[in-house]
Amino acid sequence: MGRHQAIVIGGGIGGLAAALALHRQGVPVTVHERAASLEPVGAGLALAPNALRALDRLGVGARLRSLANSHPAVGLRHPSGRWLARTDTATFEACFGDTIAAVARAEVIAALVDALPEGTVRTDSPASLVSPGSATEPAVVRTPDGERSAALVVAADGIRSATRGLLFPRHPGPRYSGFTTWRTIVTPARRPAAVGEVWGRGRLAGVVPLADDRVYVYGAALAPAGAAAADGDEKAELLRHYGTWCAPVPQLLALAEPDRVLRHDVWDLADPLPAHHLGRVALLGDAAHAMCPFQGQGACQAIEDAVVLAAPLTPATDPVTTLPAYTAARLPRTTAIVTGSRRIGDLVALRTPVATLLRSTALTLAGLLPARALLSRSARTYDWQPPALRGAA
Repeated sequence: MGRHQAIVIGGGIGGLAAALALHRQGVPVTVHERAASLEPVGAGLALAPNALRALDRLGVGARLRSLANSHPAVGLRHPSGRWLARTDTATFEACFGDTIAAVARAEVIAALVDALPEGTVRTDSPASLVSPGSATEPAVVRTPDGERSAALVVAADGIRSATRGLLFPRHPGPRYSGFTTWRTIVTPARRPAAVGEVWGRGRLAGVVPLADDRVYVYGAALAPAGAAAADGDEKAELLRHYGTWCAPVPQLLALAEPDRVLRHDVWDLADPLPAHHLGRVALLGDAAHAMCPFQGQGACQAIEDAVVLAAPLTPATDPVTTLPAYTAARLPRTTAIVTGSRRIGDLVALRTPVATLLRSTALTLAGLLPARALLSRSARTYDWQPPALRGAA
């Protein structure tokens, strides 16, 4: 890459993972984050085996596994408390060679930042693309310090990516999924005995134990875009939706601090982009393939992006020659996962008594299958293997 360094726009999990992957490859990199701090949006995060393998390549997988909590069994229940399907974690690990590590988003951010050289991440530093560059010209990015050229720009600027709009102005952009979500972390007196998700009519709730006796609790429900609690009390809104559901959902929600309940509508890129790059710019994470949360793969796919993008690069490699392979590797995989997440959302969205009864019956019958047969449906997602990085972790 000669004297030109890479510039990452956005300091979320995807942007930081990309910066660390490039650093491992010996590529000079700077991250520009518009927020004044890296305080993460979101409460908890499930790192699936595919993401954990990529994080191992980055040298932070062991740290994050050590922070994760485990539970002997997880499953899916009806709001009455009746189990629809259950899987023990030992079988899951035997099938995929790793666990799902549930951690706070803040812990993932901290692990990535701590592994980067001091000064790599610049907060309160909005950056915007001026020119995507070409085979013969560098990309140009406007920063608070003026315009800077780069051999590679990684646009990890989120679902409302201004970079994506500049590169592909004819793309329709994100669509509203029909769902809004709530997330929070609470600290109960005892760890919950029932872990996993509960599916009701047009809504679900999830319970995920974290480290230090904390529990990540989330909900998703059909709602008009932009809707919010009339008085701003989203905790009360959660209890209105889930207060009569089976334990421990209402008990955990009752512990939530109102100002720590996060609510966000779910938008996704239902229409895939024509490519994940243009010129010397690579789109990454939500900027490239925002998805519904129903497979828990949003952050996982961003981490995959980061490793695949950086793997063929060295300080002497011209990224313009490697970006087509990045699109070829990532576009089909992420498109399939976006589609799969939407299909699961369609099942959650069922509301009529007949439809939800049929759904519950189908899930119960599926739950009677041997665990390995059930888990094999996720093999295409979880069995992914990351490319090697040259730099020592």
